[in-house]
Amino acid sequence: MNVVTTLRRRLPAILEDLEQLVTCESPSDDLQATARCAQEVSDLGERLLGEAPEVVTSGDRAHLRWRFGAGDQVGLIGHLDTVWPVGTIERWPFDVGSERATGPGVFDMKAGLVIGLHALSLLDDLEGVTFLITSDEELGSPSSRALVEDLGRSCKAAFVLEPPAGTAVKTVRKGVSQYRVTIEGRAAHAGLEPERGANALTELAHQVLAIEKIARPSVGTTVTATLASAGSARNVVPATASIDVDVRARTSAEQLRVHDEMSSLRPAIPGTSLSVTGGQNRPPLPETASARLFGRARELANVLHLPDLHGVAVGGGSDGNFTAGVGCETLDGLGAVGDGAHAEGEHVIIDSIPERGALVSELVADALARG
Repeated sequence: MNVVTTLRRRLPAILEDLEQLVTCESPSDDLQATARCAQEVSDLGERLLGEAPEVVTSGDRAHLRWRFGAGDQVGLIGHLDTVWPVGTIERWPFDVGSERATGPGVFDMKAGLVIGLHALSLLDDLEGVTFLITSDEELGSPSSRALVEDLGRSCKAAFVLEPPAGTAVKTVRKGVSQYRVTIEGRAAHAGLEPERGANALTELAHQVLAIEKIARPSVGTTVTATLASAGSARNVVPATASIDVDVRARTSAEQLRVHDEMSSLRPAIPGTSLSVTGGQNRPPLPETASARLFGRARELANVLHLPDLHGVAVGGGSDGNFTAGVGCETLDGLGAVGDGAHAEGEHVIIDSIPERGALVSELVADALARG
């Protein structure tokens, strides 16, 4: 019996496991909720893999790590946190239809966790495997980045169980940088003597226009002003203002150029000052980091009689950026096929779960065999 058939026969149990994780809500900023979900994932993994994970605490957060033997050959990476607040499940419960399963966090990425655990459970020998599941990926991995990079430095191949793009795995990811520009002006009465003020909001408008010019769409670099705030009252010249800036770039050189230009911003209005904080959050995941693993994935998908596998470049970042950034070969987007990440109605295609589980299992076995 091949691995696809085995997982198809397991599908009812797999969906029960998925329901268990989706029902245990885990918004990133709720430490108690993510800890409860970590316990659910730990229990599920212990049942499927025969041992409990190491609970790694970092910044009051619980992350899970299974390390079999030296754990220095193959790494699997996933995250249990979601963007959905506690209580969402009450109005939008987990539901299984004829083709889809839906619920908050099912696509991004609790189906990926279930796929990873069941995929590993099919292997007779896990010596050399590390499976890291974090609880703050949706926040940019502030407390787990070091754990992810350690995995990347120790392993020869990393497989990331994030959702695919359509049916395509993710072979390229842009690097991500994040900035905040903070402006200090001078308050004054807006009606009586506005000329005595230094309007931080007007200065902010100048900076937004300057920031937009830093982008280079021709090479795929986007620089986007996102969240803004200014002022204290309707009749007061704003004394403070701030803007958050999201940057996506295909190369580290472009990230560095943007950083230099963001750091060089200067105020246009007398009496105002500005400061720029932030920088690179995730390095790029280049095609060179994924090419060999993607080639093997296509070959294995063919052996398993799965649909042809395609790769795609995307703008969003993941923990795969970190493993690629430290030199580890990385293939991303190996989770269940579906749609709607971070959106109401996100879902996974049920038939894709055993197919992706079989592919992940064979990829791990192949990487272990190749040393």
